[in-house]
Amino acid sequence: MRTRIPIPLPSTNRKRATGLPPGTLVFTGEQKTDVVHTHLMRYSLEEFSEEDAQDTIPEFDSGEQQERVRWLDVRGLHREGLIETIGRTHQIHSLVLEDILDIRQRPKFDEYERGFFLQLRAFHFDPTTKNVSTEQVSIYVTPGMVFSFQEDTTDLFASVRTRIRTGRGKVRHRGADYLAYALADSLVDNYFITLDHIEDMVDRLEDQIMMDPDKNLKGEIHRLRLQMLTMRKSVAPLREAINRFAKTDNELVQANTFPFLRDLYDHTIQVMDTIDTYRDMINGLYDLYLSEISFRMNNVMQVLTIISTIFIPLTFLAGIYGMNFDVIPELHWEHGYHTLLAVMAVIAALLVLYFKKKNWF
Repeated sequence: MRTRIPIPLPSTNRKRATGLPPGTLVFTGEQKTDVVHTHLMRYSLEEFSEEDAQDTIPEFDSGEQQERVRWLDVRGLHREGLIETIGRTHQIHSLVLEDILDIRQRPKFDEYERGFFLQLRAFHFDPTTKNVSTEQVSIYVTPGMVFSFQEDTTDLFASVRTRIRTGRGKVRHRGADYLAYALADSLVDNYFITLDHIEDMVDRLEDQIMMDPDKNLKGEIHRLRLQMLTMRKSVAPLREAINRFAKTDNELVQANTFPFLRDLYDHTIQVMDTIDTYRDMINGLYDLYLSEISFRMNNVMQVLTIISTIFIPLTFLAGIYGMNFDVIPELHWEHGYHTLLAVMAVIAALLVLYFKKKNWF
């Protein structure tokens, strides 16, 4: 019967490990799932098996034959004891475990004596709220083994699992280094999907601004600009990390994997350029919003100014004949009132014709 590795109880401390020795394991995020999901895959070109578990770690031997790749995926980081157990069982460096639990880490690529460590962020787009959220993902590779860690239970690597199960693609033909590339490439591909949603939002906001620049649009533009800033902060250091990954001389990375890593680096550059383009477009949306508001306000002020200009001479005439002097000859005319109204109407008509000739309205 297969045995399970016991998991220590979780710690209740959720603050950054300030002042603690390096390698101290403290989860700095928020608990997003009640249980920790673990998923183990073993595969080679001829064989494949997988196993799911909750709050336990499927047991597997680190010394299995190297032609078989083992991939342990952990979803949920709120139990420091589980991460510590994995690290102790498979001799993962304590600094790697600390970085896995500290969700405020920037994307990076580090090399250690027994393996290499890649940390990056995943994007999630909520079509209901139109918000983009981020999630830290950590990948650690040792000979024949890949460990992936994420905060939430969302399966970020469903497409990679499908390729392994069906034997499509190159994953089952290659080693652990290629699997690490495939996981990172899956996340980067999802960046393009998120950016497509951002593009749709930018187009929609532009149309709304041109039709009816509602005051709520200003808040949407500002929120979208903050989201693009968050995405840029996540992708900018990832570009450096993937570049280091593509240029590493680590013996775990085979020569036939480097062309794929260089392609992944190109995709990262493309994502970065797209983010910069959309950021400029969003800044342009804000300028367009202000310009449209100013244009509509100018139109209102123009109409009010024309109305005021027309009534200035009329008010002048009404003021003269409204004075309390006894000797005003026109006051005693039989048709003086109607004559004054006619004069006012002629003046107003002449002003309107003059404004139209000048194309002022």
